[in-house]
Amino acid sequence: MAVAGKTRTMIEGLVKQGSFKWLLGKMSYFDEELEDIENSPSAGKNWISELSAVANLVVRRCSKILKISSSELQESFNREASDSIKHPSQYARNFLEYCCFKALSLSTRMTGHLFDKTFRRLTFDMMLAWETPAAASQPLTNVDDDVSVGLEAFCRIVPAIPIIANVIISEHLFEVLSSSTGGRLQFPVYDKYLSGLERAIKKMKCNSESSLLSAIRSSRGEKILEIDGTVTTQPVLEHVGTSAWPGRLILTDHSLYFEAHRVVSFEKPKRYDLSDDLKQIVKPELTGPWGTRLFDKAVYYSSVSLSEPAVFEFPELKGHARRDYWLAIIQEILNVHKFISKYIMKGVARDEAIWKAVLGVLRLQAIQDISSSIPIQYDALLMFNLCDQLPGGDLILETLANMSNLRDSGRDNDSRAGSGMYSISATDMVSNLGFAFGTSSNNSNESRIAVGEISVGEKSSLERAVKESKNNYKKVVSARATVEGVKVDGIDTNLAVMKELLFPLNELRKSLKSLADWDDPWKSAGFSLFFSYIIYRGWVGYAVALVLTFFSAFMIITRYFNLGGPVAEVKVIVPPPMNTMEQLLAVQNVVSQAEQAIQDGNIILLKFRGLLLSIFPQATEKLAFVLLSTALILVFLPAKYITLILFLEIFTKYSPLRKASTEKCTRRLREWWFSIPAAPVILERDKEEKKKK
Repeated sequence: MAVAGKTRTMIEGLVKQGSFKWLLGKMSYFDEELEDIENSPSAGKNWISELSAVANLVVRRCSKILKISSSELQESFNREASDSIKHPSQYARNFLEYCCFKALSLSTRMTGHLFDKTFRRLTFDMMLAWETPAAASQPLTNVDDDVSVGLEAFCRIVPAIPIIANVIISEHLFEVLSSSTGGRLQFPVYDKYLSGLERAIKKMKCNSESSLLSAIRSSRGEKILEIDGTVTTQPVLEHVGTSAWPGRLILTDHSLYFEAHRVVSFEKPKRYDLSDDLKQIVKPELTGPWGTRLFDKAVYYSSVSLSEPAVFEFPELKGHARRDYWLAIIQEILNVHKFISKYIMKGVARDEAIWKAVLGVLRLQAIQDISSSIPIQYDALLMFNLCDQLPGGDLILETLANMSNLRDSGRDNDSRAGSGMYSISATDMVSNLGFAFGTSSNNSNESRIAVGEISVGEKSSLERAVKESKNNYKKVVSARATVEGVKVDGIDTNLAVMKELLFPLNELRKSLKSLADWDDPWKSAGFSLFFSYIIYRGWVGYAVALVLTFFSAFMIITRYFNLGGPVAEVKVIVPPPMNTMEQLLAVQNVVSQAEQAIQDGNIILLKFRGLLLSIFPQATEKLAFVLLSTALILVFLPAKYITLILFLEIFTKYSPLRKASTEKCTRRLREWWFSIPAAPVILERDKEEKKKK
């Protein structure tokens, strides 16, 4: 009774001081709990001294779900947790996570738990408590503003409920949900998102239980994720070759179906399999009338099973958001089956992966439902698409596969998972939402994966892989920003920038050319003798190593002296501005030069073809003799002598002793080359092109 009296006195003091004012003023449903704690004869069992007020209230609600007292929960945690998890600096937060995971594991076993308003409020309050778990934490006393939670709390609690988020996409999901509230998530937005999830789940259940595609997908237990084109004013157009048909597009967790419109119904659906390894390609595509490529509103699909690719067009007045959404969800289903195939996943592990992709599509539908005005990066909210883009995303998927395939380890951890040390898995979650499993596994408890993605008080291997990948991604984003910042417009300006950047190499080229041309005989002679000696002694490798060491030392010294200082900028003198006609002429000149270079390249190839086919026998005989001599030299002469001969040939051919003979040999070689005829070429038009004309 003395403990109960102290507890009541402490709570009354907190209320008078205003520590619970935000709860009493904003969240009246806490009033009853506060009164229960204050008037309860077992108040001491329901109050943990290490926890803050809001954390105590959350733990008490968890204890009600688990039907044990808060003190019994604490005893269970102290018995099961390791010493590192029970460290005083993190004790309050880890104990709170333990209570939350344990309560969520039990709550999510109830069918329809996501639709329960009390469950939604509890999950949000868990995030609030996670931010201020310890008794020494600053109480939340702000009454004027709506109570909100931050990114770290969201990413720690919400992935414990796989339908709401997972470890990989939780940060991106939070950014979308909090974009209109200053980077902090408020309960009305969170509740609206969960309502959107509820509608998405109901829609998927309704579609999957309907007669749509029942004859085709019944054997595989496919679930319909999305349908488009049911409204005649906004159909989906399928382009195959030069033909196009309006119709309805249906995406399941295994395939893509297209049903062409009839007068009052639809034709038999065409199936595009996304689950088999058919070398599928899915990408954005341009379409337009009569084969023109004008509108960026289509999805391209091809596979080895198709004689020609199919293009699905999503017409809309402006933008291509409709196409982007379909492109993202089709790629997500394709990527999850590539993931399954790569890691040879079977049974429940396979179902787990598919359900992760399905839940991602449902989340995307919920986000679209509540934030139509906010631009959404669809791939960032779909985990397999995101891993395909993140640096190190393959390592995330490898970690995920290892977690799913380690069934023996999963069984060993079943007791810990049941005790609340781990979060629930996606397969357990969806079965409790009323969905049936796929054909690859049964619905028995023994076949499920009981361990989720996060555990109490420590970072899982998946969380560590995601964190490292996202840190690298931030560096990539920062680098991209610098790239965008240095891009300039205009051919002349870009050429000026390139000329300035290549200035050191150009100067080096000029110096080497001067040495090779023997403009200063003493320098050229010294250079030739010095490097000839290095080549003769076999020190070329050491010389290259010395040069690399010099550059490395230069960069380290530069970094040391410029640490924290401004970055040296490249100064470029901007050429006089060019008008439109001058720019067009410059482009035409560049195209002409490129065409001339290609022509010269073709001529060289045709002349070599003529030499190989002995169109000019005398030249062929000379080339054959040269090639044979070169082969004998390469076989019998050591490599260092070959290198020495090539070096001396390049850097002494314009020396005073050899200049006259070099010019004479060069002239004879040029005359020989010009005398070689090119192999003949016949240009024929394609038969289809002739028909079109």
